[in-house]
Amino acid sequence: MNTFLRAEWQNLIMANYEIDPSILLPYLPKGVELDYFHGKTYVSLVGFLFKNTSIFHIPIPFMGTFEEVNLRFYVLRKEGNEIKRGVVFINETVPNKIVAYVANKLYKEHYITIPTKHSWKMTGNTKEISYQWKVKSKWNSIQVNALATKQNMAAGSIEEFIFDHYFGYTKVNENHSIEYKINHPSWQINSINDYKIECDFAAFYGNDFEILNHAKPNSVMLAEGSDISVDWKRISF
Repeated sequence: MNTFLRAEWQNLIMANYEIDPSILLPYLPKGVELDYFHGKTYVSLVGFLFKNTSIFHIPIPFMGTFEEVNLRFYVLRKEGNEIKRGVVFINETVPNKIVAYVANKLYKEHYITIPTKHSWKMTGNTKEISYQWKVKSKWNSIQVNALATKQNMAAGSIEEFIFDHYFGYTKVNENHSIEYKINHPSWQINSINDYKIECDFAAFYGNDFEILNHAKPNSVMLAEGSDISVDWKRISF
């Protein structure tokens, strides 16, 4: 049994904020270090659609398609001559209790279950993509208007840095971390015309991220997405 989860990830919005690395250090798993792009560290507010989800090759009945919203930052792990680039999740939100329970139980992740919804509108040459999630009776949202035309990410670009991290790292405790692999091809992206973000970072992610309530993202991106899989193999270190 090599694969824990299979799904399609579609229309991934990433709103990327430069952040003081000292804010991230308490969340950093042991054995990994912060990954920098041109000397800066970033967190990303992410919204996308899970579609046709299966766990251990078993489809999730009636609930295989759902939204996920997460807040993540970027790390690397040096193992001999290999550099593994990955992400650490501050929080992951889905409406599906089965996925949240299994991911938390097996991968020690930080999923919670709250109401979510999405809206997609394809009009001519543009795409309007929106994800919403409900926190303390208030709907938060991230939405973009983008060109429908797809393009490859440029080598060495901020888009490549943000999207091409293929490992997940979890801080179990101060002395124990978990690594797992996420498999997907390099995604194509859509140019952003406009965006709107309504998110109470402090209410949802804690006071450490209250500063983002008053910040504008350094960049906002939309990726087409693809089929993905998450390896069953987990490495503890």
